[in-house]
Amino acid sequence: MNKILKEFREFVLRGNVIDMAVGIIVGASFGKIVSSLVNDILMPPLGLLLGKVDFSNIYINLSGKSFDSLSAAKAAGVPTINIGLFLNNVFDFTIVAFALFFTIKQINILRSQQKKDEPKPAEVAPTKKQCPYCFFDIPVEAVKCGHCGSDMKL
Repeated sequence: MNKILKEFREFVLRGNVIDMAVGIIVGASFGKIVSSLVNDILMPPLGLLLGKVDFSNIYINLSGKSFDSLSAAKAAGVPTINIGLFLNNVFDFTIVAFALFFTIKQINILRSQQKKDEPKPAEVAPTKKQCPYCFFDIPVEAVKCGHCGSDMKL
């Protein structure tokens, strides 16, 4: 049991696991911020421009009964298709996807600049050449092929 706990501790304390955990936590917080941006800032003016529409109250009532709002229908336990909430989630996803796209694009630009700044390794002279007769690899300095005996002084 002690060995398993030790292995688990080593696994959890690896850099990649901790980095991933931080990324998930920051991502969840970012998702909440984006949801608030969509629901509280973007959708109300868009609904106003489209004729005072509250997107969160756009739904299809499957029961045939009449309700004033989605929350009233949900409180009554009526099945609904929540089109407005779906649209809000689509906007959330789109904003998060764009943010990730631009973040990754920026990271790739920084990586390519870093590669340009790194010194290039010196080219290493080849140590082998190929015999033109038997195609066996032989040392560059060889004057005869060690495999077929052909003369390399061409």
